[in-house]
Formats: sequence, structure tokens, C-alpha cells
Amino acid sequence: MKKIITSKNAPAPIGPYSHGVLINDTLYISGQVGKKASTGELVTSDIESETRQVMENTGAILKEAYMDFNNVVKTTIFLTDMNNFSAVNKVYGSYFTKDYPARETVQVSELPLGVNVEISVIAVR
Repeated sequence: MKKIITSKNAPAPIGPYSHGVLINDTLYISGQVGKKASTGELVTSDIESETRQVMENTGAILKEAYMDFNNVVKTTIFLTDMNNFSAVNKVYGSYFTKDYPARETVQVSELPLGVNVEISVIAVR
């Protein structure tokens, strides 16, 4: 059974997609960017703040599905500049305490809204 997950604490999708889709006990979260839900403001002043906002948006969607970062089993990080890898990795890693999820990180030429980082997540109850 498919259930659409939407959080008022994550920015509204900018296209025809959902924040997340829950199928049985697996949650697929669309790529999140560093945009504040409350104001619509993009957080791009520095890569650490931007990544933190991405993770907070992701956390809001996880919470809406009664999950948290301990439920995350797979992530994909998209970067426009691989030179930001270590800074993104430091912030990203602070959201996990053990049993880290599987992950890949790829550099792309451009991301929506001109952001520097986007992260998608798969979580399981």
C-alpha cells in the first residue's frame, strides 16, 4: 500500500513529486535542498549551513512518517563541487550515531534552484 508523506516543516516540492512515499515499512524521500519551509529562503551562505538545512528538512519528513535518522538505510548525496565533500560529510555524519546507512556521493553539473547540495533518503521501520 502506498501512502504519500508530506511535512509542513519541510519546503513544499517545486515540481510534481511528493516529499516522501511510504510503501509498507519503507520510506522513499525525494531529494531535499537547503530551503527553509517557514520562509522559502534558500540557505546557501556556506556549505555547512546549507547541508544542515537539507538534513533538517529530511528529518522533518522522517518524523512525519514516525521515523528518525536511525531508520535511514540508504542516501544519495548530489554535489555541484566535490571540493565540498569533506564539509558536507562532517555535517551529514553528525546526524547519525552508529550503523551508518549505505551511501553514494556524486558530482553533478547543476542542481535545482542553483543549490550546492541535494540529498535523497530511503528509510525502513
